[in-house]
Amino acid sequence: MNSTDFLKKNISVVFVEPESPGNIGFLARAMKNFGISNLILINPCNLEKEAYYQASHARDVVSNCQIYKSIAEFLSENPVDFLVGTTGTPGGSYNLARIPIKPMELGESLNNINGKIALLLGREGNGLSNDELALCDITVSIPTDKNYPIMNISHAAAIIFYEIFKNRHQFNLEGIEEASLVEKEYLIKDMSEIVSKINLPPHKQKTALKSFKNILGRAFVTGREAHTLKGVLRRINNKLK
Repeated sequence: MNSTDFLKKNISVVFVEPESPGNIGFLARAMKNFGISNLILINPCNLEKEAYYQASHARDVVSNCQIYKSIAEFLSENPVDFLVGTTGTPGGSYNLARIPIKPMELGESLNNINGKIALLLGREGNGLSNDELALCDITVSIPTDKNYPIMNISHAAAIIFYEIFKNRHQFNLEGIEEASLVEKEYLIKDMSEIVSKINLPPHKQKTALKSFKNILGRAFVTGREAHTLKGVLRRINNKLK
């Protein structure tokens, strides 16, 4: 199964007792941004026009949503392999259900799972209860500033969706292959020749060249960029001659 099919068919977003139709629309929009289409609403408010308006081009996600009276009813009719809870108020060793991982860790964990996954999003007011989180295989929380720790549901969801999405997708662009070792060595050789010609003391030449090597080592330099840099360094070298 390719990545697009996996996100569309295997991931369900379960919004528990949403209070605002606008937030349902915003959530649907975030889902569509990252290729997720299965929206489940548990005991929701009425789906008014605002839900469809705020969904914008993701109105189909709202239109095709499924509604259940409880999480238990949803799970009884839709067994999942991995149930993920979310919380804005993580706990510690005395509240095991609220010991969380970060969204990036969740994305990495789910990268090798090909079964059915449900992501539980809590109420706008007080989130998921301890009992609801206890149903989950894992709990995820987003680190935020202590002065305003609780995020809007759609903002938090977008961060989590991105972390799941990014591990299964690459930019479909040409010309972003990393520069080869040989191309990097040529750049270092050209820089070495330049450094040797600008009257720096030997110890500063060594430091400058080492700095250039470090920058190349840390940076993701594409083959195209290496080719361009090589042309610039060659011109500088020729001018110094």
